[in-house]
Amino acid sequence: MHFYDFPIIRNESSLPVYLVSVGLHDCQPHINRKEGYPYPQIFYCTRGSGTLVYNGGKYLIKPMTAFFLPADFPHEYYPDGEIWDIHWVVPSGFAVNNVLEQFGLTEPMIFQLTDIKNLERCFRKMHEALLGDSLFGNYRAAGFLYDFLIEFYRLISAVSGNSVVNPAVIKAVDYINANYTDEITLEELCETAGVSKQHLCRLFRSALNSRPMEYIAKRRIQAAKELLSDTDKTIDEISEETGFCTGSYFCKLFRRYEGMTPSQFRRG
Repeated sequence: MHFYDFPIIRNESSLPVYLVSVGLHDCQPHINRKEGYPYPQIFYCTRGSGTLVYNGGKYLIKPMTAFFLPADFPHEYYPDGEIWDIHWVVPSGFAVNNVLEQFGLTEPMIFQLTDIKNLERCFRKMHEALLGDSLFGNYRAAGFLYDFLIEFYRLISAVSGNSVVNPAVIKAVDYINANYTDEITLEELCETAGVSKQHLCRLFRSALNSRPMEYIAKRRIQAAKELLSDTDKTIDEISEETGFCTGSYFCKLFRRYEGMTPSQFRRG
């Protein structure tokens, strides 16, 4: 099976992120781009194997392997047998370079993936959006493209050997998400992440621009905003349910981070 989607680009070119091309080939043909390609590209393999060549090196691309190529970067790739199932996504938009830079995708990189089910779902949605609506399909595909980029970032961050976000941060954040309604100490986070206090603070600052305890407060406020929007619970009830020690402390932090009180947020 193979398909190539090249939507006609119209006003969606003014979007922060939009889709230039998406496709797959069950036996990707030999490609040699001595001048590179004018857009950044994301590839991942599901079957067979092939070879990627750049900067004088040759790299095996087998199933559950992905690679990123920045715009205008010389490269070559070709199959090693009769099957090399390669999926590709080509994004553009005035914000795409900032998004890719935020994800650490600034130079050619190769990643081992773990579970691509959600990635495949986003990929298929982009293809179906383009097939189903020739006028507005690429606008819908742009939304699925952003989901695809987020999922790709999540997958490459979860692999310790090629991690964009340190695994210790991922472990600590997962622990916070599971336990934010309870009291969490810095010692608990360090034990979970397997690093010292100083190192964890440095990692959080680098990855999340936040101290660990500050991130916990923001996670609680995130949950509080959902309750303020979707329930009639009192401020004190929400404060207790989201892990704040007192209603007054909850209101103080909410105002600090949101620029308004919980009651003002609810009215808005």
